[in-house]
Amino acid sequence: MADQDKEEQKNNQIKEMGSADLDGSRSSHRIKLLTIIGEIEGHEAASGNTKATKYEHLLPMLAEVEDNEEIEGMLILLNTLGGDVEAGLSIAEMISSLSKPTVSLVLGGSHSIGGPLAVSAQYSFIVPSGTMIIHPVRSSGMFIGVEQSLRNMLRTQDRITRFLSDHSNMTQERIEKLMLNPTELVKDVGTLLEGEDAVKEGLIDEVGGMSQALHKLHEMIDEERRKKHENM
Repeated sequence: MADQDKEEQKNNQIKEMGSADLDGSRSSHRIKLLTIIGEIEGHEAASGNTKATKYEHLLPMLAEVEDNEEIEGMLILLNTLGGDVEAGLSIAEMISSLSKPTVSLVLGGSHSIGGPLAVSAQYSFIVPSGTMIIHPVRSSGMFIGVEQSLRNMLRTQDRITRFLSDHSNMTQERIEKLMLNPTELVKDVGTLLEGEDAVKEGLIDEVGGMSQALHKLHEMIDEERRKKHENM
């Protein structure tokens, strides 16, 4: 009965939170799997037909990952079109501040605010067919057309480009140049980077899939264990 309850709890965790604990027989490592999919939902709820990742679900989960001694690392799977900037940056800052090994894997795409989420891990992968779109900050709904509004948008944009630069091998100047490229996107300025291009630009660390991402995470956990053992 206990095993049945545990399995039901695991299934609910996957269904409701898009997360799971990877503690199979392959290794002795206990890894948290986190998925970031669809739209990054902020203070306003996404429409009922939209798949969304809710930041109020992820923030407590990330705090638990940091505080739980049994969890040794985290694998993040991303397929997101972006969404709320403040929510996306808050999740990215939480991931980047974790003391435990983290690896991200871009599947499909990690666009807009998905960029900071992808690079927030200590090491990042993208599948060959994966894409990342870098574009300026957009505003939806009512917008007051005054100079202060423009300044605030530019400051928000600077927060994003600075985070991308701090957590990747791209300079902020190069990111801003790609962000304002008028030749790539039909309805917007910006740049679409496919898997190899994202790595060549230095935004993502390596092209690879699930096996490579898990292998890297296991290596990082083993290295963390070795350091702890040496410090004892």
